[in-house]
Amino acid sequence: MLISKMAAEGGGKEMNEIKTQFTTREGVYKLLTHSEYSRPNRVPFNSQGSNPVKVSFVNVNDQSGNGDRICFNVGRELYFYIYKGVRKAADLSKPIDKRIYKGTQPTCHDFNHLTATAESVSLLVGFSAGQVQLIDPIKKETSKLFNEERLIDKSRVTCVKWVPGSESLFLVSHASGNMYLYNVEHTCGTTAPHYQLLKQGENYSVHTCKSKSTRNPLLKWTVGEGALNEFAFSPDGKFLACVSQDGFLRVFNFDAVELHGTMKSYFGGLLCVCWSPDGKYIVAGGEDDLVTVWSFLDCRVIARGHGHKSWVSVVAFDHYTTSVEESDPMEFSGSDEDFQDQMIHFGRDRANSTQSRLSKRNSTDSRPVSVTYRFGSVGQDTQLCLWDLTEDILFPHLPLSRTRTHTNVMNATSPPAGATIITNTSSNTTNGNNSGANTPGINSLSTALPRSNSLPHSASTTATANNTNKAGGGIGSGIMDSAIATGVSKFATLSLHDRKERHHEKDHKRNHSMGHISSKSSDKLNLLTKTKSDPAKTLGTLLCPRMEDVPLLEPLICKKIAHERLTVLIFLEDCLVTACQEGFICTWARPGKVGLLSSQNQASSPSGTVV
Repeated sequence: MLISKMAAEGGGKEMNEIKTQFTTREGVYKLLTHSEYSRPNRVPFNSQGSNPVKVSFVNVNDQSGNGDRICFNVGRELYFYIYKGVRKAADLSKPIDKRIYKGTQPTCHDFNHLTATAESVSLLVGFSAGQVQLIDPIKKETSKLFNEERLIDKSRVTCVKWVPGSESLFLVSHASGNMYLYNVEHTCGTTAPHYQLLKQGENYSVHTCKSKSTRNPLLKWTVGEGALNEFAFSPDGKFLACVSQDGFLRVFNFDAVELHGTMKSYFGGLLCVCWSPDGKYIVAGGEDDLVTVWSFLDCRVIARGHGHKSWVSVVAFDHYTTSVEESDPMEFSGSDEDFQDQMIHFGRDRANSTQSRLSKRNSTDSRPVSVTYRFGSVGQDTQLCLWDLTEDILFPHLPLSRTRTHTNVMNATSPPAGATIITNTSSNTTNGNNSGANTPGINSLSTALPRSNSLPHSASTTATANNTNKAGGGIGSGIMDSAIATGVSKFATLSLHDRKERHHEKDHKRNHSMGHISSKSSDKLNLLTKTKSDPAKTLGTLLCPRMEDVPLLEPLICKKIAHERLTVLIFLEDCLVTACQEGFICTWARPGKVGLLSSQNQASSPSGTVV
């Protein structure tokens, strides 16, 4: 179906051509060739055996109005540039900072958006040998190196992120399957850490560091089996979604150190994960070539998307194309202005202006907002896919839902009770979403609000979140106290099956094929920890529904946009950014934004010189 559709669009021979533009219902997205970032010599990088190219952005609130900064790694090199986006051609001859590492390679990085200024930024960089470096590329300083002697973990760093709202806490995951919570103010010690069990649950455990004086790591998480490939904080920072090589998505209450829910891939490992702007849905992708949409509130798979021909490497929500529709009014204690501000707080500073404009569109009649979700994915097949998650997928049996052109709904499960349907007024597709009238986060608007209002929270969780957010704080007694007081939660309906201990010979190879998955999967779930999951037993359960049991999405667009596997997809207000393993970071102007990069700027684009 996908092949025939693409052939109809441009002819079969064009399928292998690199696309420089594509069209959606919003208009035409165009590749800005002169806004391409790469190594200064613009020579394609020989990517064999190297770590994936990654990109991080930060806005330093520069008074000149050009405050965006970009960081990317290519092989052993790390670059830091002013990012001019759709406004002006890239000048690769003038990196703000460039670093070349010996004996190890950068694997991932993350800016602290809370502390960034025009004079200073805090950038964490993870490495293939397990270390984490804290640098300031504006001041060109290296302040600290964590896990320097590799006494904490010797495996590759797979993901590093600052804890939302904190100036000092950050989380690091490794190929060992472990995650560590660090504080930049503390040292790592000169000996290997000793740990004390804090909490243990289904296929995970959390330990505190046992020492006379506070040292790093503050906490050690052991999650699943095999590499922990990526994690993502919820928009309010209270929950943590982790995807592992064992094929499981695990969602934790980060403050209480408790498991909220799990999901299993169709087969193979899960490689990437992201949250919807309101925290209601999680999308994961991986070695089954699928994107899987999981409901945070219902703890179940609600849709799968098939469009990629190989492993999915990145998934991301588009906070700016996510559209707002009308829905039934609901009770709220507070002013209309407060209501709109709270409903639109999606947790990303860059999205605030766009979302506030959307909120004003529904400010009349005190109608709350309801969202149609746009997300994207890129993969090792060099293709970019865009997807829309609409009300005919979220609530397929309700009478107002309509069949969309790009959606195949097959025996979808019933919608949650109390769901509200809205209809869209756009011309090409049907958009809409649950107004969230029965979600815990929205019902609690009249009480204390956390950093975002879309997720359920308790008094103890809010208290510990406040402890976590204190700049320069230690392990935060609130984290441990809350975790111990709350106890180990029970998840009988989302538990894992019996597992047999065995080692992974190849972490990133498919261990199962569709033909090998048994249909005998109705056995009751067991509550044994540290056991190996049998994929034949998880298929057909809440953990992993069969393909025919959930709606199957088709992409709005699916375009080949690179020669090498894609490793980056980031949605910005004026553009979207992709990157491939050759080391080229591409800017795609959104509809109507291409004119911002004038022909004069493009004509004066520098040829690039070697630094």
